[in-house]
Amino acid sequence: MEQKEHNGAAAKTGMLNKQMLTKLLVVAVMMFGFGYALVPVYKMICEITGVNLLTPKDSMVGDIKNTQVDKSRTITIEFDATAQGPWRFRPTVSSMQVHPGEMAQVVYEVVNTQARAIDAQAIPSYAPQQASAHFKKMECFCFKQQTLGPNEAKQMPVVFFIDPALPKDVKTITLSYTFFEVAGPGKKQAAVQGNSNG
Repeated sequence: MEQKEHNGAAAKTGMLNKQMLTKLLVVAVMMFGFGYALVPVYKMICEITGVNLLTPKDSMVGDIKNTQVDKSRTITIEFDATAQGPWRFRPTVSSMQVHPGEMAQVVYEVVNTQARAIDAQAIPSYAPQQASAHFKKMECFCFKQQTLGPNEAKQMPVVFFIDPALPKDVKTITLSYTFFEVAGPGKKQAAVQGNSNG
């Protein structure tokens, strides 16, 4: 009699375990389905409420125009480069024409002709001098030191625009860079040690 009760309890426990496993599998499948369906539901809710729109619909976007560009004036920008060190340094174009307020880009290229790494810095200058306040650089290799590996060649962009407030009598601006070698921390330390030993 005890054996029958034990077998009946074991069978009942096995049946309960199978029911629990079935319930857990159903819950897991439902959770996966809910998670999978949540993405389109979230996008739909965001579109309806107008919240968290990352990209506007194409029908809502018109042509984007820079209203600050003065198309009535054209300025010639001439590019120049002076190398003060063991490299070749030059602009890829000698000049370009831009309208005040219009974004433009020029690329300078530099080639390290040495078999050693070199730290360098570019310093800009402008002619006429009054143009310097109106020449606005958004991106420039002159903002920080450049490290050139042995025999490395680099193309370095300058993204700029000319302020529309540039005096009307200025028709040509020359942007000139002087590219020179700077002593890095290792060179400064070696120089200090050399001076203390001498």
